[in-house]
Formats: sequence, structure tokens, C-alpha cells
Amino acid sequence: MFRGITNLNLDAKGRLAMPTRHREAFAQDENQLILTIDTQEHCLLIYPLATWLEIEKQIDALPSFNKTANRIKRMLIGHATQVEFDSAGRIVIPPALRAHAKLEKPAVLVGQGKKLELWSQPLWSQMTEEFLDQSDEDDQLPTALETLSL
Repeated sequence: MFRGITNLNLDAKGRLAMPTRHREAFAQDENQLILTIDTQEHCLLIYPLATWLEIEKQIDALPSFNKTANRIKRMLIGHATQVEFDSAGRIVIPPALRAHAKLEKPAVLVGQGKKLELWSQPLWSQMTEEFLDQSDEDDQLPTALETLSL
């Protein structure tokens, strides 16, 4: 389970040092992971390889005559890039993925259960402020959350 928020920096070569607490989850997959884009936000999604392979099967099984399904396939599978850690525990974020997420030096790694999100720090701060300013009155609460108590 990935949880928590970590502020990080990308180096000039687009490398990101993965926090030690997260590296352990990738060790089961021989330190292999998948980076892909988020289809709704300017951030990247980071999955352990085994988790991604399960998700990829589900995405690939979507109907080919549905425009939305095809868009999701093209974006998620098309941008999916397999990377591995170097000897210093870093991963290289490919330029096309850095451009999608508008990543420069300051970045934020956000735990989301079975995956991590990688945000540019300015976009993360902006999105967080917008989220906190939003009213929940217009949003439908998912049924599964109606009985959740925090």
C-alpha cells in the first residue's frame, strides 16, 4: 500500500530518487515499475510491474468500438513505460512523460494505495488549493463512501 506525500527533486537528467519506504514494494518485481500518464490530470502514475500487468489486461479488454475506451487505451497503454531503479535507487522519467506532467525540479510523490502519483510541486499545490476551495454540494458521493467514518 502506497500512502503519504513526499516532496522530491528531479535532477537535470530527469532522475528521481524513490524514497526507501516505497522501493520495498517494487523489489518483488525485480525493481521494475511502470510509468504512465493520468488521463484526467497533469500527473504521472507509477505502478509496480505486477499490478500494472493486471490493470493493462483490463484496459486492453475494453471494447474497441467505443471511442472513450479507445482514448483510454491509447493514453494509458500508449504512454506506459517500463523503468527500473539504478544502483542509487533512482528512476529516469522519460522526457515525454515529464512534459505531460509539467515536471521540472520540485516534485511531489503522492501515495494512492496500489499506485503512486507524481506531480510537479506547483501543480500539486494549485490542485490542492482548488480542491479545498470546492464545495461538495454539487458532487454525488459514491455509495461506498456514504457509510465511511473517518
